[in-house]
Amino acid sequence: MDGMMKKMILDDFHRPTFCNKCRGVLVYKGLGEYQCEDCGELAYDDYGKVRNYLDRHRGANVAEISEATGVTHKSIRDMIKDNRFEIINNAGGYIRCEMCGANINSGRLCSKCEMLYHRQMEEEARAKRKAAISGGSAGMHGDSGSKRFTWER
Repeated sequence: MDGMMKKMILDDFHRPTFCNKCRGVLVYKGLGEYQCEDCGELAYDDYGKVRNYLDRHRGANVAEISEATGVTHKSIRDMIKDNRFEIINNAGGYIRCEMCGANINSGRLCSKCEMLYHRQMEEEARAKRKAAISGGSAGMHGDSGSKRFTWER
């Protein structure tokens, strides 16, 4: 199979689209699992492979998961950052907060930085609302009501 055909079959997340057994279309069933419409064969994307492996091997580290499933370290790290999985035994800095650098088990921010980030976003939204109300730019832009709804030809 040439590179272009392979790229069409597998997208960036390595989601299977065609059955390896009969070339039928795979339908997403949930949690990284796909089933062939024609023969019923099951296939898994990267998330499904990692999830199934962790169901059978609780506490496995990233290197073990990657070796057993063929999923790259980067993909597994991205899944942890997306809160799909959590590091249960302290892996000593495998994932760090993107703001302060503290060790975290999943996600992108530690709880302290996440709270600060959300507080900052709320303050910015509040300031924008206040500026819109006091600045008179809340919606009408100076046109009178009748003028806004007449059609010009």
